[in-house]
Amino acid sequence: MAPIDILYGRQAVHEALRARRRHFYSLSLASGVKPVGIVADILTLARQVKIRVQQAERVQFDKMLPGVNHQSVALESSPYPYANLGEVFSYAQSMNEPPFLLLLDHLEDPQNVGTLLRTAEAVGVHGVFLPDRRAVGITPAVSNSSAGAVEHLRVVHVTNVARTLREFKQRGVWIAGLDNQPNASDLLQSDFTGKLAIVIGAEGSGLSRLTQETCDWLVRIPLSGKVESLNAAVAGSAALIVANSARRAGK
Repeated sequence: MAPIDILYGRQAVHEALRARRRHFYSLSLASGVKPVGIVADILTLARQVKIRVQQAERVQFDKMLPGVNHQSVALESSPYPYANLGEVFSYAQSMNEPPFLLLLDHLEDPQNVGTLLRTAEAVGVHGVFLPDRRAVGITPAVSNSSAGAVEHLRVVHVTNVARTLREFKQRGVWIAGLDNQPNASDLLQSDFTGKLAIVIGAEGSGLSRLTQETCDWLVRIPLSGKVESLNAAVAGSAALIVANSARRAGK
């Protein structure tokens, strides 16, 4: 039997149905859920893709999806459709834009990854790269925490981060690693135009030594308060927003 993902959360289910990049099998709604607002939109999309819609008692939802905020909606689908490096660069070319890439260096928290993916989609990142070991993949939890944004992204699984970064360089991409080191360049003073990849390190440990050495330069976020650092999701989102603003302004 082919593997099946059970997507949950109204926004994640809605965006998956909008994107139409997975195969869908059935949609379940908890008894008593009213078909208004986003639920009505989900039902319309489900009819368009011609999948079975069924009702289930809330206790069944809790058994099927224990310990999560499923919002009384569940969608059975094929697993996440990963892209490859060539598809990402072809997509950037089709948009007539220099590649804007994000690589996550062994992040393991689904909430952090989901937040970064949501930001990446919002600022127009062409592709996101994740290690296939010692890192979270695109699970239903990640789709939910990204509010479904990942369903519209091109995400690539890679076996070796340093090798992938070297492939970026061969394609003319400049690589900025986000790292809170004193010798790192000020994020607000960095040049983010042209072909660019931003690398975000793991929670706690940050960028690995080899990843740091492979980056073209390191950038840090200037902080004015008493805290000395931000978590990976907040720091990475800030870097992506600043880079996107600079790219749009051409500086």
